[in-house]
Amino acid sequence: MKKYQATIREVTFGENVTVVEPVNLYECSIGDNSFVGPFCEIQKGVVVGNKTRVQSHTFICELVTIGDNCFIGHGVMFINDLFEEGGPSGNPAKWKATHIGNHVAIGSNATILPVRICDHVVIGAGSVVTKDISRPGIYAGNPAKFLRETNKR
Repeated sequence: MKKYQATIREVTFGENVTVVEPVNLYECSIGDNSFVGPFCEIQKGVVVGNKTRVQSHTFICELVTIGDNCFIGHGVMFINDLFEEGGPSGNPAKWKATHIGNHVAIGSNATILPVRICDHVVIGAGSVVTKDISRPGIYAGNPAKFLRETNKR
């Protein structure tokens, strides 16, 4: 039997970062004044910006970059493998990247496929983001669709 334990390994932390264990963080970067809640996994190569909150039970896979001043709700799942061949690809060369801009809030239990999301976007709880978002505003649904502009920019 192989046994694995949650760990924090080879992480680059900025100043004043708060991490609530247990977590599984490895070979990633967490910016200044950020927060990572319990039961999160943040994988190799992920970059989390400054003043960003990652709430509990969130999974951030390889090839994800999250900007500054973001909020990632509870249980958010990031996906880098689109199962293009009918199942999971064991070949990282077939995985795709996700880029989240600054001032982005993602509601609890949202699923984010490999996309680019611009600055000043709100993603509703439970939404599934399947396409790039290049217009600031509020998006929700499955698939996530533009609902309205936000009051802030």
